[in-house]
Order: sequence, then C-alpha cells, then structure tokens
Amino acid sequence: MKTPLLSILAAASLAACAPTAKAPVATTPETATAPPAAPAPPDYRAQAEQFLTAYTAEYVRLYTASSEAEWRSNTHIVPGDTSNAGATTRANQRMAAFTGSTENIQKLRELLEHKADLTELQTKQLATALYNAANNPQTVADVVKRRIAAEAAQTEKLYGFDYKYAGKSVTTNDLDELLRKEINPQRRQAVWESSKAIGPTLKDGLLNLRDLRNQTVQALGYSDYFTYQASDYGLSRDEMMALVRKINTELRPLYRELHTYARYELAKKYKVKQVPDYLPAHWLPNRWGQDWGSMVDVKGLNLDAVLAKKGAEWQVKQGERFYQSLGFPALPESFYTKSSLYPLPKDAAYKKNNHASAWHMDLNNDLRSLMSVEANTEWYETAHHELGHIFYYQTYSNPDVPPLLRQGANRAYHEAIGSMMGLAAKQKPFLAGLGLIDPKTKTDETQQLLKEALSYVVFIPFASGVMSEWENSFYADKLPADQLNAKWWALSKQYQGIVPPTTRGENYLDPATKTHINDDPAQYYDYALSYVILFQLHDHIAKNILKQDPHATNYYGSKEVGNFLRDIMRPGASRDWRVVLKEKTGEDLSARAMVDYFQPLMTYLKAQNKGRKYTM
Repeated sequence: MKTPLLSILAAASLAACAPTAKAPVATTPETATAPPAAPAPPDYRAQAEQFLTAYTAEYVRLYTASSEAEWRSNTHIVPGDTSNAGATTRANQRMAAFTGSTENIQKLRELLEHKADLTELQTKQLATALYNAANNPQTVADVVKRRIAAEAAQTEKLYGFDYKYAGKSVTTNDLDELLRKEINPQRRQAVWESSKAIGPTLKDGLLNLRDLRNQTVQALGYSDYFTYQASDYGLSRDEMMALVRKINTELRPLYRELHTYARYELAKKYKVKQVPDYLPAHWLPNRWGQDWGSMVDVKGLNLDAVLAKKGAEWQVKQGERFYQSLGFPALPESFYTKSSLYPLPKDAAYKKNNHASAWHMDLNNDLRSLMSVEANTEWYETAHHELGHIFYYQTYSNPDVPPLLRQGANRAYHEAIGSMMGLAAKQKPFLAGLGLIDPKTKTDETQQLLKEALSYVVFIPFASGVMSEWENSFYADKLPADQLNAKWWALSKQYQGIVPPTTRGENYLDPATKTHINDDPAQYYDYALSYVILFQLHDHIAKNILKQDPHATNYYGSKEVGNFLRDIMRPGASRDWRVVLKEKTGEDLSARAMVDYFQPLMTYLKAQNKGRKYTM
C-alpha cells in the first residue's frame, strides 16, 4: 500500500466558522434588513479534486519522462559515456522538484487536515503524494539534487563494471552459471571472489548515498530512510523488524534442517572429509547464498533440454499464453517492440543491466520488461515472474484506479503475484499439460519439495534476516564505515549459517555487490513478505478454488483462478493491503501456509540428518 504513515500529519477537525457578532441596532420593522448570510464553509472535497487533477497530469508527464531516461540508462550502457546518466539525472531532478515542491507539500498537508470532508480515494491519493514528496522535499533542494546525481553515478558504476575471471571479461550470467556447475572448490572460490570484486568500487558512493537518503526524508519528519520505506506499509520501523523476525522464527526449524543437510551433502560433492560447522559461501550455487535450488536435480523435471529446443522467445510467449488462459487480455504489441528481453550480442558496443525487471513506463499501457532470457529452467520461471508484474500493471491501469494509486496493494504483493506464477508454472501437472514433460514420467515428489525448499525457504533468512537487518543498521543505526563488511558477515553467520572462504576485511564491501543495496534500498523485506503472501494465496487457490494438492496444481485455463487474482490486482493501492489479504484468504499475514506446504519435507530431512551435527 503506497500510503504513508499518517501519524506524521497534524490531524485537525474542521471548526465551524461563525460571523463576528455585532451590537444590536434599533430599527423599525419597515427598515429592518436581513442579517448577512454566513459564508459557505470551504468545499474541501472540490478543492482536493481540483488539486489532484492538476497534480496527476503533471506527475504522469514527469514520471513517463523519468522512466524513459532510466530505461535508457539500464539498457544502453557505454563505458565512459555519461550522457545517459546526465539525462537520467535531469529527468529525475525535474520529477523531484515537482513532487517535493514546497507549495505541493503545503497544499497536501492542508488538505489532509480535513480528511473527514474528503473521500477515501482522495485521502489515499493525497497521502501517496505526500509520501512521494518525502523522498524529494524541495525544502532541502540541494540535498535532493545531490542524491539524484549520486544515484545515477552509482548505477553507472554498478552496471558498467567489467568482471574478470581467469583473465577474461565475463558477465554476471556467466558467473552464476559457473557457480551452479563448477565442482572444483578452488575454482569455485576464484569465481566467487570475482563476483565480489565490484564491492570496493561502490563503497564511497554508498556511504554518500546513505547520508543523502537520510537527510532527504528527515526534512519531512522521518528519522531515517529505513523508517521511511517501512511506513509505506503503514508500519513503524520496529513493527517491520518485528514482522520479519517473526517470519524468520517461524521458518527457523525447517531452515536448520536444510542447513545441516546442505553442509553434509556439499562436503560429499566437493570431496571434503571434514564437514564444516558453517557453510563456506563459495560452496553455494548463488553469489549470496540466497537460493540453493540447483543443488537438487529432480529427474523428469529438468526442463533445460526441452527448453533449449523451444528457444528463449517461446518462453516469453508461453508465459503470456498462460496469463491469457486465466482470462487476462493479451499484452499490447508495444511490449515486444519496446522491451529488452534477450541477452545482447557478444560483439555489442554497449552493456545492459542483466537483472530482470518489469517497467510501467507511463502508468498506463506502455508496459516493458528488461530481461536477458535464455532457454533454460531458471529463465523460464523468471519470465513467468516478470510477466506477473506486467499483468498486474495492466490490470490496475483502469479508470477506477487513479494513476497515483496504480501500484501493488503493497510492494510485496507485486513480488508475491510474480513468484506465485513462477511456482505454479513449474508444478508437474502444469508442465505435463503443456507437453514439457510426459505425464507418465516418474518423479520423486520429496526431491521436488526439497528443491523448492532450497529456493523459497532458504531465501527467507537472507531477505528478512541478513539484508533487512544490515540495511536497518546501516540507515537507522548509522553503522560505522569501518564495520560495514564485519556486520554483513556476522549477520550471514547468524541467519544463514554462512561464512566467507577467507577473511573479508573492510577493504571489501560485499553487501554492495547486491544490486538492491545500491539502487533499490531499504526494502528487501518486500521479497521475504512476498513469499509469505505467495504461499497464502497459493494455499487458498489450491484448496478452495482448484480443490487440488498444493504440491501438484494446474492453474492453466482456470477462469476462476483468474477472477480471484484480478480481484486482488484490479484495485491497485486503492484498498488497504491487510484488508485485501484477510478478505481473500481469511487470514492475516502469516508463514502458516508456507510452513504447512513444506511440512512433509521435515520427516525426510530429519531422517537424512540423523547422527549429523547441528550448528544452528
């Protein structure tokens, strides 16, 4: 819900405005005059509508221009050429000058003092506009200007970095592939260390950005940037941290089993006799240890070979067909002509951001995705996920939802919808229905569940633990510059049971190797909360709509599933996310459904881990 915490506003009730009493004057009946009429009370509803109409038109214009500039900066990166960064900076500064203008802030506050006279939809729009203003207040225009320039420069460094491995330039896709497949521990360590080489180059920029981000939101009364981001959920910083810690606690018993299992299985794989108490970071098939799914290959469900024959383009088109089968309309042709969906040619004279993302360019029907889709299982799932965002954009871009509220019910809902569709698109009945696997194929359901747990459950301690705790400490507690890496690895050990292969002093900055730390700050808990919501929604769909086992569903072609999803997606941020969740699933936010889904795995893991040493 893009509605800020309204406790920052001074709420005031509208007092009746009575005319000043005058001394009586003697008159005859014939010459008496009627007392002057009381002035009509201000029509705050009409004032709000007039303000919002003008504000929205300018907001959409500037938002679109900013999106176009950002798109260029992410899809056409030429080393040494700063023209895109300059254009992005200027577009974002114009957006900031408008959304954070002193005049707009004053008017928004005035109108919100009269909430009792406004419609709920007007109040939500005004509150959203004030939340947006807090990131760009022109009361500290110089700070905002410097922050925007610093963010553009950081993005250039982040995506223009030349990764090297074995003396050759490599992409992050190449490094990820090596970490999934390489079995020599020494080479794995070299790959992992190559993936961290960018960290030190980002340190000064990140420290500068922390100060600028904090100073920006402090101008409108927030204590720090992390608190500002949490307020978008209607939660305080303490409430948000309590929520993510609760999720970690609920999933800790299962994670403890997975951690023990992984230590022993990977020691066998890498022929290491002494099983370590904690997982060496370079043993894991992911640069941050956030997803261990590729540790397990489920026979009959490895799609790489069949997808290689289908090609990358088929995966994207098939993703669209899936959503259409649920009753969603086709994507506009411009999605395919304007998106950047596939890797650049090897001889391209420029680079692009390889991190998958979905873009709502104009808050209407200019929908785009930035991906580097290749014909493999990982990109098959990612394509379904990113299209989830795209169809969410398309669904709430309707006349009933004002452009200011064309967002997810909260930020996590967007990720939940995308991730849920990625999960659904990999379940056996779904794959068999598409002809990607033979329905008679024998598959090990326990191994499939293990593979899913190594993706979904393993992610929680990283997202709601390491990332959220580190950024909370970084922004709210002003983590000292000489403790940044030490804090990161202390949290990795505490929450993930992961340690670096060698000492990583403060000459490194390993948290900054994660893109979100730089360019999507202080909100990584969105992804953790999204997984919790994902399983709540999936549990409801499987049990109450499809009447199927949650582990073996086929959403394809179900208009009822489509209707359920559209009811959640259509209002955008115009309804409270907590109300929507309770209304649609019958329960508040809870890891209950996620724990239930993986419960059958606990018996298996405990049997596998019998006699093994637990260290978490």
